[in-house]
Amino acid sequence: MDNYAIAEQFSLLAKLMDIHGENAFKSKSYASAAFTIEKLKVDLSAIEPKQLFAIKGIGESVGQKIVQLLQTGEMDVLKELIQQTPAGVLEMMNIKGLGPKKINTLWKDLHISTIEALEAACASNNIATQKGFGVKTQEKILGSINFIKESKGKFLYAQTEAFMEAFTLKLKEAFPAAQVEPTGAYRRQLEVIDQLEWVVTIDKDELRSHLQRMGLRLQEDTGTKLVMQTEEGFVLSFHQATNDNFGTILFQTSSSTEFLEAWQAAHGLDAQASETTIFEASQKPFIPAYLRERKSIIEQTNFDASGLLQTSQIKGLIHSHSNWSDGAHTLEEMAHELIRRGFEYLVISDHSKAAFYANGLSEERIKQQHKLIDDLNKQLAPFRIFKSIECDILADGTMDYSDEVLASFDLVIASIHSNLDMEEDKAMQRLMGAITNPHVHIMGHLTGRRLLRRPSYPIDHKAIIDACAAHHVAIEINAAPERLDMDWRWIAYALEKGVLLSVNPDAHSLDDFANIKYGVLVAQKGGLTAANNISSFSRAKFEAWLGK
Repeated sequence: MDNYAIAEQFSLLAKLMDIHGENAFKSKSYASAAFTIEKLKVDLSAIEPKQLFAIKGIGESVGQKIVQLLQTGEMDVLKELIQQTPAGVLEMMNIKGLGPKKINTLWKDLHISTIEALEAACASNNIATQKGFGVKTQEKILGSINFIKESKGKFLYAQTEAFMEAFTLKLKEAFPAAQVEPTGAYRRQLEVIDQLEWVVTIDKDELRSHLQRMGLRLQEDTGTKLVMQTEEGFVLSFHQATNDNFGTILFQTSSSTEFLEAWQAAHGLDAQASETTIFEASQKPFIPAYLRERKSIIEQTNFDASGLLQTSQIKGLIHSHSNWSDGAHTLEEMAHELIRRGFEYLVISDHSKAAFYANGLSEERIKQQHKLIDDLNKQLAPFRIFKSIECDILADGTMDYSDEVLASFDLVIASIHSNLDMEEDKAMQRLMGAITNPHVHIMGHLTGRRLLRRPSYPIDHKAIIDACAAHHVAIEINAAPERLDMDWRWIAYALEKGVLLSVNPDAHSLDDFANIKYGVLVAQKGGLTAANNISSFSRAKFEAWLGK
């Protein structure tokens, strides 16, 4: 168990103690310990107990619980509290607008212990009248419950990837003479997946028996489609095809309704053995599944998907965090790993001082980091580390540092990390404040969304993109699987307005460098090419862009 996982356990313990109304001093001490643990530079598992107990902010009581976690993977006091807490109350911890003390009131005073009961109480206006709640809190609770309900049974693309690849391989091994291809939302590279789908030429009865032997449960058999479910909650659908119509079924199941209806109206759709022959028969260039969303693409005469961005075209990693803030690795470790992988540069963008929870950099620490970067660049040339910051956009739309400090960076990424519960006018005021700041180069994760966990704050995308065009500010495609923000649906408009985009990993570890591929999937759906993607610029071209 690493430090982050241990910190999460203590944070959960503190919240549960507040929910149960236990000693506030103790719960605060556990919350403080969680913060201390997360910021430690040394792995707790490598520390002797006596040394552990001596760490400021930990002590013997917390230290003993850490030892228990490291030895058993559990903490007795936390396990007991979880057992004493109704499942519905635990679910409430995911509801926006509800902190532990409000949950305590709902559970202990109002006897509400399920999400359904809470939703009913909100719908009848019973929550708004309670002390400490009010109409706005009630509205936020209802909105959050709806978001949770809509997200149920859905998974991030990245969460399904390994399963999809492994399951497809197993099917092909079990039925080597059959055709088996992934389809549906996964093949279209959508960011959220509600089911995994395949087109198969396997005999339906044989397939059903095989899948049931694998432990899958039959959910539906329509005659042309088998729907199964795994123990983990994945819904798996298998579309039946023959060798003669395999291409047509694959085409139909990996196209949006809008695209498919427009295609059928313009070109018809006969039984075809492969997708290639569908396009050849219509005398149209091949349109990959990830672009079969909007009907407008059918009308493009000069369409060529071969020029869209590829992962291999990323030359530098922009927006990564080192252990100077909340990253796991040193600048040296990050640079050497990128050199090993063939990258030309690293744009290190640690957090700014307002992000105290992420060990954001003070002005003095910025100077220290810049000196280290200068020293490393002398050693690592021609590879280069660029001095950057992910600077918080404050509540009034100003930046977290003075213009003088911002001018000391090679590149500034502006992002919102706090007070995310905003109406559109407030969100726009903050974003516009950053866009019009002459030191800002890139807008980071534009809407603040965390897919399946937190909705976006509302913004006027067109107005933001127009402003970025006017002020020569680029927009990030944040490649972290739970962000993928800016949304691919706005890429075409940004390109139309001449705004540069940048696929960035938002990496907090060496493993996170791989996030890039998820950003590229988003970029491809939006029609982005390497020429319009900043992280595809060579080091020389990137330096020239910064010079402008």
